[in-house]
Amino acid sequence: MRLRLGALLRRGALAIMALLCGVAMIPGTARADNPIVQTIYTADPAPLVHNGRVYLYTGHDEDGSTYFTMKEWRVWSSADMVNWTDHGSPMSVATFAWASADAWAGQAVHRNGKFYWYVPVKDRASGQMAIGVGVSDSPTGPFTDAIGRPLVRNGEIDPSVFIDDTGQAYLYWGNPNLWYVRLNADMISYSGSPTQIPLTTAGFGTRTGNASRPTLYEEGPWVYKRNGLYYNVFAAKCCSEFIGYSTAPGPTGPWTYRGTVMPTQGSSFTNHAGIIDFNGGSYFFYHNGALPGGGGFTRSVAVEKFTYNADGTIPTINMTTAGAPQVGTLNPYVRQEAETIAWGSGVETEPAGEGGMNVGWIENGDYIKVKGVAFGSGATSFSARVASATSGGRIELRLGGVSGTLVGTCTVPGTGGWQTWTTVTCPVTGATGTHDLYFRYTGGSGNLFNVNWWQFTGGSGGNLLANGDMESGTTGWGASGGALSSVTDPVHAGARALAIAGRTASWNGTTQDVTAKLTNGRTYTTSVWVRAQSGTPSAKATLALTAGGTTSYLQLTPATPVTSSGWTRLTGTATVSWSGTLTGATFYVETTAGTDGFTIDDASFQ
Repeated sequence: MRLRLGALLRRGALAIMALLCGVAMIPGTARADNPIVQTIYTADPAPLVHNGRVYLYTGHDEDGSTYFTMKEWRVWSSADMVNWTDHGSPMSVATFAWASADAWAGQAVHRNGKFYWYVPVKDRASGQMAIGVGVSDSPTGPFTDAIGRPLVRNGEIDPSVFIDDTGQAYLYWGNPNLWYVRLNADMISYSGSPTQIPLTTAGFGTRTGNASRPTLYEEGPWVYKRNGLYYNVFAAKCCSEFIGYSTAPGPTGPWTYRGTVMPTQGSSFTNHAGIIDFNGGSYFFYHNGALPGGGGFTRSVAVEKFTYNADGTIPTINMTTAGAPQVGTLNPYVRQEAETIAWGSGVETEPAGEGGMNVGWIENGDYIKVKGVAFGSGATSFSARVASATSGGRIELRLGGVSGTLVGTCTVPGTGGWQTWTTVTCPVTGATGTHDLYFRYTGGSGNLFNVNWWQFTGGSGGNLLANGDMESGTTGWGASGGALSSVTDPVHAGARALAIAGRTASWNGTTQDVTAKLTNGRTYTTSVWVRAQSGTPSAKATLALTAGGTTSYLQLTPATPVTSSGWTRLTGTATVSWSGTLTGATFYVETTAGTDGFTIDDASFQ
């Protein structure tokens, strides 16, 4: 019988943590956040930034593989680079009727309001590897075959797609060679014929000991542009591979080899890179074999944050177990998917009957860590959507570690089926400030229950804004000028956001009355995602306080430029105080100047 990764991770938890961290372990305490997915083996990361989130497209190494046995692709996303939501498998070999096997390394891109995912698969008719293209209206799929046949086929692999700022799109791929085509605007056809990029030692470095492969280039190109310079980051010198890179003045060359990005490290003999900029930082994705049972055919995706050198060169980046730092915090007072995980032990995921994914195969002692949860001044209760075909169990809510402070325990009953869902609620005490939150699952033997989603509620310390996730339309919100509406596109998360148009003054904006919710002298943290409808206005959150007959204005977040091409997070901390009797307090988002319309989503003031 095949041993599931969840069981392997459960058995090897202490061993892997000691190995990864190189420190004496406190039993039950997890310190590492790399690899970023622990529920399955993942490989060949391809990150994409869209609407204020990072979407991560990966391959899936089957448990116990002794070759590149890959049948499907997977998608994950994160708004903070540490807590990753599992969106399941929106595309597989079966998506392409003409393909027979090998769901290997690809890349997705957004254009024309759609998402195009270029992947290599084995063409059934020829037996050769070919490049297919999936298409979807959503970054998380489902994806369908865009053209019903290979886009290009020459037996080579690892497509990478890049859209230049001129609007011209390019598709690169290749092992043992390096090819490109110029994609047409429809992204599913190309002009001309595939062109081979000369692999010169000046362009791609010198390999020794292999006369048929004189350069370091092996496979896995990742092409992008930064400050007018084109970068090609690739897997170099098999085997084992390292990550090298070259630069060029144009998208097709001439290329100049620049050196090593990531040396040969980890227990996988392959590596595969993806690089993005997100929320003011630069991030390098790669894979290794760091999970229990991991190796060259059972790999795991990881990420590091880095800073370019002043001259634009990429520094040497080493694999770590710490991973990237968190961007902001996680809001527990809006619904969070149970499969949003910073680190998990023992658990796995599956499609949920209610839609999306759920966490399952939970056994006694398994746990999930969610990093950087901002409880503010206090949570009062916790709810979770659960199902159990057995007698259920308990969810322990702990802060700081699996043996950390216990702030609540929810009992999960038997529900009559693994997809027969009910919501359980329990009281919470002592959950204040910002902590790593651990869900520790306890009960009898065997599988206990499934979890679909969870959410905390708070007293004065929770989110003071009603309908902060905007999922209930305009409920709780008003406008200080202009017209307010609930919209389904664009959204930062969930299904809805709030848009304001027809503004006639900079102070016109989305508003909410918080008069009865404030405590004099208390410090509050604000977070709100904003997107311009046009222009590049500078936005900020403000609190208008009326006390003793006088109105004063407290700026809650720094003024920050926002654009129409993506979401920008406004965040800040401010102490709210007043003299006399408070008769009015209004939270609102405005601009420093101008009357451009904007959209807000996922707002918290706590």
